Amino acid sequence: MSGPKIAVVIPCYRVAEHILRVLAAMPEQVSAIYVIDDACPHGSGDVVERGCTDPRVHVLRNAENLGVGGASLRGFAQACADGAHILVKLDGDGQMAPELIPRLVAPIIQQRSDCTKGNRFFDLASTRGMPTHRLLGNALMSFFAKLSSGYWNIFDPNNGYLAMDARVFRWLPAYKIAPRYFFESDLLFRLGTLRAVVQDIPMQCRYGSETSNLRLSRNVLPFLGGHLRNTAKRTLYTYFLRDFSAASINLLVGALLLGGGMTLGAYKWWSLSSVGQLASSGTVMLAALPVIIGFQLLLSSLTYDIQNVPRDPISKYLDDPP
Repeated sequence: MSGPKIAVVIPCYRVAEHILRVLAAMPEQVSAIYVIDDACPHGSGDVVERGCTDPRVHVLRNAENLGVGGASLRGFAQACADGAHILVKLDGDGQMAPELIPRLVAPIIQQRSDCTKGNRFFDLASTRGMPTHRLLGNALMSFFAKLSSGYWNIFDPNNGYLAMDARVFRWLPAYKIAPRYFFESDLLFRLGTLRAVVQDIPMQCRYGSETSNLRLSRNVLPFLGGHLRNTAKRTLYTYFLRDFSAASINLLVGALLLGGGMTLGAYKWWSLSSVGQLASSGTVMLAALPVIIGFQLLLSSLTYDIQNVPRDPISKYLDDPP
């Protein structure tokens, strides 16, 4: 087979009734397929070994459940060890059409992108079949993912249909990437620290009889915590450790002015209200002016951050990591 070697990784947990149909639809362009039985109680690995004769398929088994991220990372590592050039991850529940793989990997082959991912919201009409709680959750998490990763140009961050240049993956600290449902968002954060180019690829929503293991009520707070943590890390890495620019100064001075103005205002309000006095116009301005200026400086930093999305693919400059 000519062209780059494309490896598809499919983490499997409770997808035994769908996985054979997914494998049957795999395009010829794919060189190798890694089915990761993530301690599946339905025996997805056994189902594949009994029902699939495709020589490209390799079944890997996890002794214990590692989560969608842990299973995917194991498959990526094995694919890299076997010489894959492009890594593709899709789920085994049939929601992600394997026929889209050529479209997903095309920007990577053409060296226009380091990583691509599906976007189910490009055609809003196709989201009519998506459950309401998923629509609301994706809208909220998409904003926080933009903030934590720096990829303001993408949407649908929890979409697990993605492709990546294997050279970029080798430079990622895989052991630091979240192994479970925060995997896709944490992966974007790690790609952002490398200044890798990430591109959205439009795709249709497909919802049938499959069920999701993700529970919005149970995962919202951990997701928010993860995004806030990554936002703080990214800010430190991007604007104070790896670079220092006017945006760094705006961010630092703006935070000090905003925090100082709010603290002063709160103190003056409490001290004067406790003795029944009204604040003078000068006192109000003394607290309000730093807040206004600080907010404007932070807004300027945010504008710079939005314009600072990576544009030049790094994969063409990378060798194997030391």
